[in-house]
Amino acid sequence: MGAYFSRRIKKIVLSVFLFLSSYHLQAQSPFVKVEGQQFMLNGKAYYYIGTNYWYGGMLALNNDPVHGKGRLIKELDFLKKQGVTNLRVLVGAEGVGRINGVDRVYPPLQTEQGSFNIDVLESLDFLLMEMGKRKMHAVLYLSNNWEWSGGFLQYLHWNRQIDGETLQRKLSWDEQRDYTSRFYSCEDCMSAYRKQLDYIFKHKSIYSGKSYSEEKAIMAWELANEPRPMRPQAVTAYKEWISSTAGYIKSLDKNHLITIGTEGFMGTEENYDLFKEIHADRHVDYLTIHIWPKNWGWFKDVPTSANLPSVMEKAVDYINAHEVIARQLKKPMVIEEFGLPRDGHAFSPSSSTRLRDEFFKRIFSIWASSRKNSGAIAGCNFWAFGGTSRPIAGQLFWKEEDDFSGDPPQEEQGLNTVFDSDQSTWKMIRAIVSAKP
Repeated sequence: MGAYFSRRIKKIVLSVFLFLSSYHLQAQSPFVKVEGQQFMLNGKAYYYIGTNYWYGGMLALNNDPVHGKGRLIKELDFLKKQGVTNLRVLVGAEGVGRINGVDRVYPPLQTEQGSFNIDVLESLDFLLMEMGKRKMHAVLYLSNNWEWSGGFLQYLHWNRQIDGETLQRKLSWDEQRDYTSRFYSCEDCMSAYRKQLDYIFKHKSIYSGKSYSEEKAIMAWELANEPRPMRPQAVTAYKEWISSTAGYIKSLDKNHLITIGTEGFMGTEENYDLFKEIHADRHVDYLTIHIWPKNWGWFKDVPTSANLPSVMEKAVDYINAHEVIARQLKKPMVIEEFGLPRDGHAFSPSSSTRLRDEFFKRIFSIWASSRKNSGAIAGCNFWAFGGTSRPIAGQLFWKEEDDFSGDPPQEEQGLNTVFDSDQSTWKMIRAIVSAKP
């Protein structure tokens, strides 16, 4: 009898040892994981200040020391020095030519439906390699609700839901909502989107030889930039697309996190219940929100000392309302886009950013409090880093072969961009990052 109990005890001890070893290995994973409402990295809580660097994956398309790989290396070094270690990046654009009245990002990853430009992914390979060297992490979004990188409108055009003339002219807001909402019920469109996913996930880095599912510099995949149902009647199809796509990506990549890329209440037909429902999906690892006071009409004309307190109050309320949902779902939340024009709606890097700095500081302070108290607000990615780029005198909008900047092609270049020369902004960010939790 004693020998029997001895064997039983040994088995129990071995089982406990194997369980603890497995847990330790998971906790020490080189990939960002989620435990409750926190991100974990190498066994420690991961809270970060990051930025939107949507064009970062395209800079290595050439070897130019000023505009290409040299610029990328210089800017990554700069960001690392400021304490900014998380970058939100576009994987690649779809289609060519004008769309919704603007020049779109060029060159695209998918030049025509089903035809891909390998150079774009190899440029992304370089970015990820260099980020890995600096222990930085990327959030990669896979398409776009908006026209500036092709996105859903391009898929609709490829599949005969929008004719060429309509695609190129400037659409009214109602037209854009009507057309874009069709994406979720267009089986051919969603099939083409999924084929682009297949192409991305089958790719192997020319530097490491590894597929993206094995890339440690990637933190997460986003289904798209700001995917909205756009019309109430599209909500059911929108939910189905999110659930099926997130599950499909998980089947291709079990190492990385998945999020949707939503703006929050403002991007879900103003429906908190819908926001909660789509983020409750078991394949969606964390929540995101965006904050755009100008686009949402929180002030008239320009930000001023008079209207800024109201803007900040609304931003805080917006964050708090979504954080409640994150806590209910027991998942982390990232404030992954927030921006404000330069003072006086100016574009020049020499213009003041005093009001923007105040706005940023208020949002960063909420993140800092969450970090201190092990809260759900785990990351902040401000919009957007423009690095060494500069607006071209006398030219408002981006044109092909111009340097990429923080502002996409449809926005005035310099409007919401944080340049490397914005010293007051960087001083504030360094202070936030370096402060003890």
